[in-house]
This record gives sequence, C-alpha cells and structure tokens, in this order.
Amino acid sequence: MEMKKISEAIFELPKEEGMLVPARIYGTEKLTSEIEAGALQQVKNVAYLPGIQKYSIALPDCHWGYGFPIGGVAAIDYEKGVVSPGGIGFDINCGVRLVKTNLTEKEIKPHLRDLINEMFGAIPAGVGGKSKLRLSEDELKQALEQGASYVVERGYGWERDLKHTEENGKMDGADASKVSDKALHRGMPQFGTLGSGNHFLEIQKVSDIFDKEIAEKFGLEQGQITIMIHCGSRGFGHQVATDHLNTMVSAMNKYGINVPDKQLCCAPIQSKEGQDYLKAMKCAVNYAFCNRQVIMHWVRESFEKVIGRDAESLGMELLYDICHNVAKEEMHEINGEQKKLLVHRKGATRAMPAGREENPAEFMKTGHPALIPGTMGTSSYVLVGTQTGLKETFGSVAHGAGRTMSRHAAMKLKRGDQVKKELEEKGEIIKGKSLSGLAEEMPEAYKDVEEVIASVEASGIGKKVSKHVPLAVMKG
Repeated sequence: MEMKKISEAIFELPKEEGMLVPARIYGTEKLTSEIEAGALQQVKNVAYLPGIQKYSIALPDCHWGYGFPIGGVAAIDYEKGVVSPGGIGFDINCGVRLVKTNLTEKEIKPHLRDLINEMFGAIPAGVGGKSKLRLSEDELKQALEQGASYVVERGYGWERDLKHTEENGKMDGADASKVSDKALHRGMPQFGTLGSGNHFLEIQKVSDIFDKEIAEKFGLEQGQITIMIHCGSRGFGHQVATDHLNTMVSAMNKYGINVPDKQLCCAPIQSKEGQDYLKAMKCAVNYAFCNRQVIMHWVRESFEKVIGRDAESLGMELLYDICHNVAKEEMHEINGEQKKLLVHRKGATRAMPAGREENPAEFMKTGHPALIPGTMGTSSYVLVGTQTGLKETFGSVAHGAGRTMSRHAAMKLKRGDQVKKELEEKGEIIKGKSLSGLAEEMPEAYKDVEEVIASVEASGIGKKVSKHVPLAVMKG
C-alpha cells in the first residue's frame, strides 16, 4: 500500500471509496515499513465505521489483530456512530500498574530470587490459573459494578490506591445483568490471577530520567526499584467480548450497517445492543481493576515477608494504573467544536496532557503517567501526553512493543530453556509457569521498544519521563 509521508513519523493512507476518513500511521519509517499488509488493511477497514472522526489511527506498535489492528484507535460520534467490540479486544482492560519503592538495586539484589519465588507462590499465574480467592456469584457481581473499591474495602490495598487508578478503579455504568452466566462462571475462579501470554510481573530499576521536573512530581528517581504488573480481565473479559460479538453480527443486519470485515461487527452506540455491550464491557473493565489491585496487595505482602519491613516503610505506593483495551466517552475538538466521542483504544494507552479533566488532581499540572511496558529483556517506559497527541491521536500513545511474529513461530525459533538461559546470563532472573510460555514471549518476538518510544516522541504525541529495566520477571 502506498503511504503519503506527512512528517518524520506520521504517514497516511489516503481516503478511498467507502472510507469515511483517511488512515494515519504514527511511527518511524523503519517501524511503518515492518507493519504486516494485513494490519494495514485493518487500519483502512476501520475507516469505514459509521461515525468515525478525523482518522483511523495506527500507533507505532501496530500489528494484526481481530477486526481492528492491535495498536489501533478510532474516535466515533457518540450520538450517530457505532461501537465495535473488535476495537476494544478480547482482553478488556488489559493494562499496566506501576508500584514505587524507596529501595535501591544494592538493597534488593540479595533478595531478588527470594522475592520472585515468593511472588510466584503467592500469585496464581498461567493458563487456567485459579485464584486463592473464592467469590460467590453475588460477590463477583458486586465487584463488577463497584470496581477496585470492592476489594480495597475488604483489605486488599489502601484507600489512596484508588486515586492513582484510572477512573478511580471504577467505570460508572457497569451492569452485571448484561453479563452472561458463562462469563460469570469463567470469571469466578480467576479473580486475582496473572494470566499467561504477554502478561507479567516485573521487578525493575529506574535506569534513566528524561524529564527531571515531572519525574520528581511522580516520585521517580534514577536507581529506584519499581514493580510493574501487566494483566487484564482474564477469561471473564474474553467471554464478555465473545457473547456480544455474536449479538453485533445480528445487529448489523437489523440496522443496515455494512463493513468490509465481519470482525468489525458493530451496533449503533445508542441502540439496545450497543448500550448492553458497553454496560458489560464496563463490568470487565472493573474486573481487571480489581484483579490488578489484588495482585498488587499480594506483591506488597511478598516484599514484607522477604525484606522484613512493612509496605508503608518500603514506600510501596501505586504511581498509576492505566488500561489499554477499552472504549471511553470523551470530549474532543472536531472542526473547532467540542464533541462527545466514544474513543476505541485497542492496544493503545490513554495519555491525556496537563489540564485535561481526566487527570487525577495530583497529575493535573503534568498529565497522568502513561505506562508502556516492554517484554522480558527489554525496557519499559513512563511517558506523559502532549497537546499534539490530544489533537492527533485523541490523547493516545502506544501500549508496548507489539509482536512481530506469532507465538507458534517464536516457539520454532527457540526453546524456553534457551530463552531463560540467555536472559539470566545478562543478569535478569526469570521465573515462568512453563518453558513454552517463555519461548512464546522471547524478546525477538516483539518490535524494538526503543524504536516505538522514539516514534512516539518524533511524532510529538508523547514524551518520555523515565526508563525502567527489568531485574526479575515472573511470567504465566
């Protein structure tokens, strides 16, 4: 596909017959040239969705997904447009949480292996991993509607954690009656589990500070130890997506909607089908907020047990928790006027700049932290959004490095024990639930996260605050 170069790190696929808007790709020439043809076609297909505004957007980590590419953003007119579950994905509110400490590498190094072993025992992980918690169906429904406050009130964390969680840990409007029995029963045993695939729990060191003023306000400094948690809504969110995708196929016939790919099935936002999906999606969002909150509580307990000091004295404060698979109702400027939109972000991190009302009070003058995780053996980053990003990508940046090869292809390239050996020879402790899982998630299976971050900065949609390198990693 021929792309028009708009700037150093912005390219455009022109509007063609049937497309309501052009498609824009944010990334360096190197990254943009590596995007699969199928993913580029998906970016174009999204431009057919009724009500889409300005552009169909692909971020620097863009790769092929279900309907939408992963690393895709579409902002749609809330009154006249559609909602498409493919634009949120199956792992609803897959997201990232970063916990600070007042520890240094020298202080933690003697304890690293004990810490990762303790967390591995405390936090269930892997395919089919079952939680130590046993919620009844009624209790789960309460959690789905109340969000992270449900588990905080029951002792899993601190009240102030909620102020450092996107949406305060709860999306309003969640309605558990819109969730199937099958989704509930898949969700009950997995409440408080890490999952598998690219999900991880990582002990990191802040290796670089790029914006000293903002880093200071975030409480980040060079050499500091942090913990990153990356997971989502597990089988519960997957089932919610599956249930409502089936409904959307029928809805398209009912409302006379035509799209070039049935995986983009959708319904008018204002329709019963659209609203039912959004109410169920919000339940999955709240499930994931609870999930990461419970996991963080067990991380704090693990540190207390191994280090021999309480979490408060260790400075184990939550910096921020942010999701990257979600649809949000937001106000944005379109043709000089403020307009209510439903912003689909699939593999895309919200990055609202300073001054936006979405920012918690503490981050109003800086913009909230936008967390971009790497993978085993690669760095993660804290960024903030910019006014350019607000205008260009509706306040969105990448969500990670993005895969370059399938899990099957990765497993053909290297064995899991080989991946583990190579990373540990570099000084990184690796604890995985399975060797096949480690092979699937080898660093070579992903784009260069440094190039992704360079693309975000070159296009002007975000700016770096800090870089975090892994010391010990727990994988499902």
